[in-house]
Amino acid sequence: MRVETATAPGVPGAPNEDFMAVALPAGGHGGALVLLDGVTPPPDNGGCVHSVPWFTARLGGALLELSVSRPDITLTDCLSAAIGGTADAHRDTCDLSHPLTPQATVVAVRWGADDMEHLVLSDSVLLVEAADGSVTAVLDDRIDRLRAAGHRVAPLRNLPGGFFTAAADPAVARHAVTGRAPLASLRGFAALSDGAARGVEVFGSDDWASAYAVLRKAGPEALLARVRERELADPDGVAVPRGKPFDDATAVLIVL
Repeated sequence: MRVETATAPGVPGAPNEDFMAVALPAGGHGGALVLLDGVTPPPDNGGCVHSVPWFTARLGGALLELSVSRPDITLTDCLSAAIGGTADAHRDTCDLSHPLTPQATVVAVRWGADDMEHLVLSDSVLLVEAADGSVTAVLDDRIDRLRAAGHRVAPLRNLPGGFFTAAADPAVARHAVTGRAPLASLRGFAALSDGAARGVEVFGSDDWASAYAVLRKAGPEALLARVRERELADPDGVAVPRGKPFDDATAVLIVL
């Protein structure tokens, strides 16, 4: 098995709000991957005394532990429990009702001897390579659909008919995109934060297959460097308007 990771803050020296971790439990069968992309907070920090990196580390660590230790429950239930436990850890000090209380997008993958289970919530991406070499993107495309319909997206966060992120409500886990596949039908998979997916989703210089090919051939560091090159070519976001000229970027590759 090949496991490669890379992560970089959008601005050198600034806190990286992404979280990623891979666990390969003792016994030699299976593993788990968790990637979170923290949502940059407003000036009042979403009514929370903690930073977004604190939140993503807490939530990501809990989700990874549950994914490994509780193979008897689904990833949806693992995420729900992780969100609830993280909320309890700062419920007494922070305003968890704030619409921008610390939160994150989620990609989680768990595989065993026979199959692979996945979960995607909000706009991070899971790329899955089939046995025939074809690449499929598993996406939670609610934000794209809302924008295409002409909606302002921000007011629809974690509301019915809107889009969902992992914040303080365990119930949002049921809105995640989930699935399973026989392990024998797969060659590998990769998780990307939206910062690492910018070559496809923002700049349009890659498609999912070519982005995955870079990961396979040269590794996650090469994909992040490719994205940074495009950001640096338009440092003020003039040619390609975007919310942030530079973004935290994280990529994880698993080759089975």
